[in-house]
Order: sequence, then structure tokens, then C-alpha cells
Amino acid sequence: MIRAGIVGGTGYTGVELLRILALHDQVEVAVVTSRSDDGMRVDALYPSLRGSIEICFTKPDVESLASCDVVFFATPNGTAMLMAEQLLARNVKVIDLSADFRIKDAAEWAKWYGMEHACPDLIAEAVYGLPEINRAQISEANLLACPGCYPTAVQLGFLPLIEQGLIESSHLIADVKSGVSGAGRKASVATLMSETGESFKAYASAGHRHFPEIVQGLSLAAGKQVGLTFVPHLVPMIRGIHATLYAQLKGDLASQLQSIYEQRYADERFVDVLPAGVHPDTRNVRGSNNCQISVVVPQGGNTVVVLSVIDNLVKGAAGQAIQNMNLMFGFNEKHGLQTMALYP
Repeated sequence: MIRAGIVGGTGYTGVELLRILALHDQVEVAVVTSRSDDGMRVDALYPSLRGSIEICFTKPDVESLASCDVVFFATPNGTAMLMAEQLLARNVKVIDLSADFRIKDAAEWAKWYGMEHACPDLIAEAVYGLPEINRAQISEANLLACPGCYPTAVQLGFLPLIEQGLIESSHLIADVKSGVSGAGRKASVATLMSETGESFKAYASAGHRHFPEIVQGLSLAAGKQVGLTFVPHLVPMIRGIHATLYAQLKGDLASQLQSIYEQRYADERFVDVLPAGVHPDTRNVRGSNNCQISVVVPQGGNTVVVLSVIDNLVKGAAGQAIQNMNLMFGFNEKHGLQTMALYP
């Protein structure tokens, strides 16, 4: 049994961590922080957790968090980097769900996130938490950078093609749609359902913060710099990400693609390659830690299209963080994450 703390327990990612950890019989949720709700019972704010989480929110404090074996940061960018060093010094493992440690170049991080990094020396120590490529390193990690939701869907979709050099990696296109919960639990007119309902739009098309993270991961897999056009969209649903990915094949490979994807992910519990001709649907991964993928070459040409769907709050955030925690502490990777998708 390990003790876990959550910094930022009132956002969508924080409550999703609580929901999943409540089902994990090897974890005691010992500390949940919120400055604004200090002293309030967690299940008073989230009655869905009644009978499962019976503690109160507290203000974030290194000393109380140091009593934990692992601390999750479900916080805005720029928060985890202010506390990580102190917690690591007390032998607490840190899993950061923000972007503070994802990008290896501190100057590049500062460019995209608009602030100087508070502990650039720790960036090299952080392990990027995509288990499908970094499982061995994750199991030895003390500081874990949990991938973003868009980067998870895009990288899992492209990886089999990139790793085997089957596509022109200088001309990749990621056309990705997200539900409104990806914007977080904050007051914002742009993400009100009355604003997003019956509407569909692209945003940050000139440059989204997840762009350098995706390029970094795909470039490492390719062994060279990749070229990517990434355009995110907001769709009127609460959860889910649908990535439609395009690339040019280097040869007549259409007949081999299904088996290439099936072989690459054969041993991955949370990546499901669908049968040929079946399209993934965000509702079929809602609430689960699964990524569903299909691959097709339309009209028999040389453009391959990969469809990749995840729940942005689970495989795109909290579920993947707990998958990483399981690896870091030697638990079964699936532990606590075997919940089926919600349907309808």
C-alpha cells in the first residue's frame, strides 16, 4: 500500500485521479489540496465520491505532501516546477500532469509557455510518461512528465509508421478534435456549452502549446526532425479526442498496414487496433484508459490516414498518470484501470 497526494484536486483532471484511485486497492489517497476549498470535505464538493474519498481539502504544503510516496500535480502549467525539487529531495515520487517537464529544451518551453522555467536542471531527469515507448525508463523514474492529451493521441497514431520509416516524416498532418473538458474547469465564455453547442471550430491554428511536445516525441521515434502541421478543433462534447492523421507512404504498403499496427500494439493493454474497415468512435473509449486506432489508405492512393481516439481526461491525463504510477511502483500496469468505457 502506498500513500498518494494530489495537488490541484478540484479540476477535471484532479477529480478524475480521485475517481480512478478510489478503485485502486494498493493506494491510499492521503492528501488532496485546494487553496480555495481548504477545510471542505472532498465528497462535499464531489458527491460522486461519497463513501470512497473521506478526507478534506488542504492548502498545498510540502511538509504534508512529503508524507506521501507519490504526489500527482493536476495543476496549471508553472506550479509543479515550484515544488518538485523539494519533494524529490524527500524521496517522494512526482507525477506532473501539466507541461512543466515535458519539453527537454528549457528555452523552447519558455517560448511556448510564456515564463522562465524555475528548475531547468530537473528537466533532464524527468521521464516522458508514454508507456508504449518508455516503459522501462518509467519503471525507474522519480520525476514523471505525463504527456498531454493531443500528444498522446497523435503519437500513438503515428508511431508504427514513424518507427519503421514507412512515411515521409517531413510532411505529417494532424487534424485533431477535442471535447470542451480539455480546456479545464474554469470560467470561460468560449467553453460554455451554450457557446460551443451546435458549433465547431478550429483554434490555435497558428501554433498550439502541444505542438513542440508532439514534434519532440515523433522526432525521437524517427531519429531525425519531423515536419508537422497540427490544427486542433473544439467540438460540442464534454470528453474525447479524435485525431485524424495524414502522411505519405514511401511505397506500396497499403496491404501491410493493418498487420504492422496489430503487431506493434499486440502487447499493449491500452491500445486497441480495430479490425480493418472499422472506424473508432470517441464514445467507445469514454471513461476508459483505452486508445482505439484504425488505419486506412483511401482510394488506393499513397496517402495513409490513421484515426486515433482517446478520452482526454483518462488516457490523455489521469488514467495515463496512474498507468505510469503502477509502473513506477511495480504494480500490475492495469491495476485500477480496467473500467470499461461508458455506453451510451
